[in-house]
Amino acid sequence: MSGTSLDGIDLAEINFTLSEGKKWDFEIVTSETIPYSGVWKQRLQNAISYSEVQIESLNIEYTNYISQVILGFIKKFGISKLDAVSSHGHTVLHRPKNGITLQIGNLASLSKLVKQIVVCDFRVQDVAFGGQGAPLVPIGDRLLFNGYKYCLNLGGFANCSFEKDKLRIAYDICPVNIVLNKYAEKLGFPFDEGGKIAASGVLNNSLLLKLNDLTFYSELPPKSLGLEWVQENVFPILDASNISSEDKLNTFSEHIAMQIGRQLDNGASVLVTGGGAYNEYLLSRLHFHKNIEVTVPSKELIEFKEALVFGLLGVLRLRNEVNCLSSVTGAKMDHSSGKILLN
Repeated sequence: MSGTSLDGIDLAEINFTLSEGKKWDFEIVTSETIPYSGVWKQRLQNAISYSEVQIESLNIEYTNYISQVILGFIKKFGISKLDAVSSHGHTVLHRPKNGITLQIGNLASLSKLVKQIVVCDFRVQDVAFGGQGAPLVPIGDRLLFNGYKYCLNLGGFANCSFEKDKLRIAYDICPVNIVLNKYAEKLGFPFDEGGKIAASGVLNNSLLLKLNDLTFYSELPPKSLGLEWVQENVFPILDASNISSEDKLNTFSEHIAMQIGRQLDNGASVLVTGGGAYNEYLLSRLHFHKNIEVTVPSKELIEFKEALVFGLLGVLRLRNEVNCLSSVTGAKMDHSSGKILLN
């Protein structure tokens, strides 16, 4: 799994079991994040502006690169008897309204390179069926974490998932680390550890009003966000402000907390995962705006929940069972999505 925050490639060896009561259980056996080099991080950040030829070349190189990462992980932990490798790849284009979504690293050569069955390209079919192609994690929330009212992921973007009228509802809420990391980097830090820099800043109300006034927040789900939307709508507002990076981090953290708080019921149980679960300042501001019961799970689950769920998506695809929910993505029907590549 490689997410929009570009922290690196998340890998996990997972055992899934299905009990007689048709309940899925899981065990994360081993897990590791391989950070991106500065060169790879820059190339993936810039891919949105690449020509078609450049993207094709990048896709080949990235497929070769992640094959080496996967093989290194398998060798390091002595993993054998794999049923399949489930791979999300890395999203470089996501414009579902135009029928476009592209996750590089999912070329047919991947299965030959890693010498395993590969399940990948989970988003493409959903977009072809008129869906957003995202978020896809909610099927995992339903099958693995249904003891919580809400599953909240704080990664590059915030998204939530919950049951309503026997349907799973899920959508992207707002940007999180994709923005916070940028302004932390301007101060010489890869990210704002614990939200300490944001906590040192001062809230700018006029900037907060402009951010909260973005039209996306008044749209009804299903809806999803991508880097393109942030570049076109969020960064220009922040960059036009002459306040310090510390104040921008404080103000944007408040914006995140307010937008998330609007989605949650008072008193609800909320499972929080993703890198933002470590942002103590952000969680404190969320508590300020909404009285909720937050569960921050183990470090392993915080960091590898998306990898875990994409593993489950692969298992469901191999079983030809539904792994994309139309109630979440807006597709014309529930379906079993993903390409199966035979080595």
